[in-house]
Amino acid sequence: MLKEGEIRVLALGAIKNDERIFISQGYDPIKQQTFYRAMGGGVDFGETSYEALQREFQEEIQAELTNIKYLGCLENLFTFNGKPGHEILQVYQCDFADPKFYQLESLVFTEGERQKTALWVEINRFKSGELKLVPEQFLDYL
Repeated sequence: MLKEGEIRVLALGAIKNDERIFISQGYDPIKQQTFYRAMGGGVDFGETSYEALQREFQEEIQAELTNIKYLGCLENLFTFNGKPGHEILQVYQCDFADPKFYQLESLVFTEGERQKTALWVEINRFKSGELKLVPEQFLDYL
């Protein structure tokens, strides 16, 4: 668990299919706001962000990734659940190795103790401001 005042390093995967992106849904109870972010997770000590990306997709939804390409780095300062956060995000473009993932409407998975949902969402819904993508700069990679 992250201590307050620490910076987290995350590896996130942008998986697109036509005009849709595979994204995880979150909810901030303090702001009473639903938001979306690319799937992935924390980089462990001694692990590259490339390895972390593959491990996180395997752990969370049992998915193998292919065509992994580094896109860039984002820095994200935010408040979630009333607490300040600071993340360094290593962003990758990638594809699912198994085509079955492109047929899914949504997928429920467990992250720690929380149930989360991943789903395909039209990219235009983020660009129009209808839905909130975090961090917003992530749109630059879509």
